[in-house]
Formats: sequence, C-alpha cells, structure tokens
Amino acid sequence: MNLVESIPRSPKIMMRDLVMVPRMIDKARAYNLNTLGEYIFPCPLDKIMLEFLGTNHREFSYQTQNLSDKEMSLWIEEKCSHRSKGDKDRINKKLLDRKPDTKESLSRFKEIQNKLNPTAHNITTWIELIELEESETLSKSK
Repeated sequence: MNLVESIPRSPKIMMRDLVMVPRMIDKARAYNLNTLGEYIFPCPLDKIMLEFLGTNHREFSYQTQNLSDKEMSLWIEEKCSHRSKGDKDRINKKLLDRKPDTKESLSRFKEIQNKLNPTAHNITTWIELIELEESETLSKSK
C-alpha cells in the first residue's frame, strides 16, 4: 500500500464489527514499506483500537506483512475472542464520536477544518474531519 499515491480505506469501514481496522491495515502496510506519506501510524485513534485489541503497532504491522485481509480478519477475531458485541459497540462509538479534547487539539482541528472547508461547520469529530480531508484530496486528484 502506497499512501503517498492513494488514501487508506475509510475509518468507518468495519472488519469483525470494528471500525478503523481496515484503515489501520492499509496504514500498517504503508508503514512497513515506508510509504505512509503524511499519514501517521499509529495515530491517536489507532492507539485506542490497538489497546482494545490487546496489541501494539509493531505486532499489528508485522501481522499485516504476512497476512491477507481475510487472514487479518481471523487474527482480529482471535484478538477479540473475549470481547462481547457490546464491547465492540462501545469502542466503535468511542472512536466515531471522538472530538478534540484539549485547547491544543481543538485549535489544530479548527485549523485543518478551515484549510479544507471553512463553511463545514457540521464537522465535529476526528473521523468526520478525516473523511472531509480525504474527500477533498480525492476531488482535487480528479
């Protein structure tokens, strides 16, 4: 995966009922190839999911080197074998609803948002901002 030339999957795409995982796979593969571009792995949202999975970015990225998406799905299922549907729903909500939580992060959030689209006042979560940024990137590349 080359994230210098493309974008990772949407943070809302699920694998084994978990958001962020397919995106993390894309970013980890780019991390392994040193083709992350401006992306960050692990970003703060990745770290939340990695903790939920009981792993770290090194183990996760190592697995992505050797496993297909289907095999990664089975590995994720194994990592979550002790987790309930409610646990998964709560972590998904935590990630999807995550907003800037400090003055510094709010300032950075607003700065990025204003560069992308100053009229997009309905954007309040990090995942919404990621999707706005990537939709802007896609529209510029066409």
